Amino acid sequence: MELGKTQLLKASRTTDNGCYLMDEVGNEVLLPNAYVSSELKLGDDISVFVYKDNDQRLTATTLKPKVELEQFAFLEVMDVNAAGAFVDMGIVKQLLVPYSEQPVKMEVGDWYIVFFMLDDVSDRLIGSANIEDFLFTEDLDIEVGEEVDILMYRRSDLGINAIVNGLYQGLVFHSDVHRPARPGDQMKAYVKNIRADGKIDLSLQPMGYRNVIDKATQSVLDVLIKNEGFFKYSDKSNPDEIYKAFKMSKKAFKKALGSLYKQKIVLLEKDGTRLLKGKGSSN
Repeated sequence: MELGKTQLLKASRTTDNGCYLMDEVGNEVLLPNAYVSSELKLGDDISVFVYKDNDQRLTATTLKPKVELEQFAFLEVMDVNAAGAFVDMGIVKQLLVPYSEQPVKMEVGDWYIVFFMLDDVSDRLIGSANIEDFLFTEDLDIEVGEEVDILMYRRSDLGINAIVNGLYQGLVFHSDVHRPARPGDQMKAYVKNIRADGKIDLSLQPMGYRNVIDKATQSVLDVLIKNEGFFKYSDKSNPDEIYKAFKMSKKAFKKALGSLYKQKIVLLEKDGTRLLKGKGSSN
């Protein structure tokens, strides 16, 4: 039975308090009556999250938690007492973040990135806000240009620090932030560089010129490639001709052409537009 994780268990027996569920090796956990549906029958498999209640007894729930063991999540502090801060993890039981696992004192109503872990000393499920203690900087299974999932967790003078694929430490430089972004945001990003210290520089846009241009610009480029790298149209062409060829206004066409020119993808000639050598496929 996996503590702190969602798993498939079998309904084995009922009691006044609920239904006991069993794993493949015979370990049992109670699913309280509040989560036992009238459709559940003995022998049925059911997906549940297993945790420890306030008395440290194994308990199951059909509620979906916001975080599972050895994962990060952006969670709200619901209470603070002498033991630490308690964050909402989506089930009845709140997750304790002890003071020793708080780099800054956590406040009620504020949100923090928390790592969900099993404390080796107490054998209790706890949270930690010491994010970088749980990120890897060696043996990275990742490549430059790869699309990754990121969770932003802290601003710095350089940019916004991010957790990459739930495993690695990354940074989106301020110069690469072209949309609203803040700690707690989850999004796709792209590996820009892997530094010698194992930290990852990220871009919020795909790498390569074909991926950083908008739809209209891509349409113009596609027509240019289809015509073997040259067409007669330019920013001086007739608006009707442009619309017939590209299904866009002259204003949109000029903006797209200007974008390609600035990126040194095309050359603007007297009688038309030419694709520069080596620019006909993604980098």
